[in-house]
Amino acid sequence: MANWSSPPPAPLLLHLGLLSLLLPALSAAAAIRHGLIRKPSADIPAFREAPAFRNGDACGGGGGGGGRRIHVTMTLDSNYLRGTVAAVLSVLQHATCPEDVEFHFLWARFDRGVLSTIRSTFPGLNFRVYRFDSNRVRGKISKSIRQALDQPLNYARMYLAEIIPQDVKRVIYLDSDLVVVDDIARLWTVDLGGRVLAAPEYCHANFTSYFSGEFWSDPGLARTFEGRRPCYFNTGVMVVDLERWRGGEYTRRMEAWMAVQRRRRIYDLGSMPPFLLVLAGEIKAVDHRWNQHGLGGDNLEGLCRGLHPGPISLLHWSGKGKPWLRLDSRRPCSVDHLWAPYDLFRISSTHSLEG
Repeated sequence: MANWSSPPPAPLLLHLGLLSLLLPALSAAAAIRHGLIRKPSADIPAFREAPAFRNGDACGGGGGGGGRRIHVTMTLDSNYLRGTVAAVLSVLQHATCPEDVEFHFLWARFDRGVLSTIRSTFPGLNFRVYRFDSNRVRGKISKSIRQALDQPLNYARMYLAEIIPQDVKRVIYLDSDLVVVDDIARLWTVDLGGRVLAAPEYCHANFTSYFSGEFWSDPGLARTFEGRRPCYFNTGVMVVDLERWRGGEYTRRMEAWMAVQRRRRIYDLGSMPPFLLVLAGEIKAVDHRWNQHGLGGDNLEGLCRGLHPGPISLLHWSGKGKPWLRLDSRRPCSVDHLWAPYDLFRISSTHSLEG
């Protein structure tokens, strides 16, 4: 159970003109450590201990009682650990009931340093860790437009229903290159309407561009979306009904498309196209505020991009450019300064919250 000590701020319903003003500074409060925590190894980044958060009065008893538990799933590895820590902090900081949030981390192999970092940075955090067997996808992955998209752990989101325990019926999946600036409970309680997955849809995007000319020129493949109105959705933020997923053989269907890709080269973007092939036009649409994506630019150059108009509940640096790398290089984009307040990395002198 989490051991937090100060109530979170009210949910931030942000508009563009107020965004930079409303992101709060981190509290100076520190959580009480419980027991001895192993020191992270030298090759794992060192992080400051996160502020402590406790359920507000409206939450009733602490610890997710009464079926209030919110399950959040993320991947966990040393390369993106800095982003993961920032994302976890953002979820807790803006949650009305942070003690009700339980994290389910997926990693490709046991890493004592990474585990020690999570424990020491977030003492008392509700979390579980599961191993994702990379061999499950290693022979199925084909080269994509960017090497980072080819990593086996990037495909773990297809196997959530097999990895997460049966008693967990629903999860929110989050990428590690984002921050949440609203109460995560608002996303958790979205009505799926009998669908297996909910996410923001972007029907203005050129859907045909996500698949190759070979795909669209083959009459059999092109009929894949008949009877549907497919729209692009980003798989970095999803609410997933695990029970429906288990019953619908969605993993097997996505693996079948990965096998086609190995033979025919029908797409270029890693794990996302199989989701589109199976689920585009069949998901529950969520307000766009829950995935202000593309802040990392495109997949080749990662050039700076501005924010889209409208309220914001989640900022997502999908694309090649990651905010911690651009900040460290002293060539940040303006939106990267919105990520910086959640950065707990110790050697972060130019944009840290502590002197």
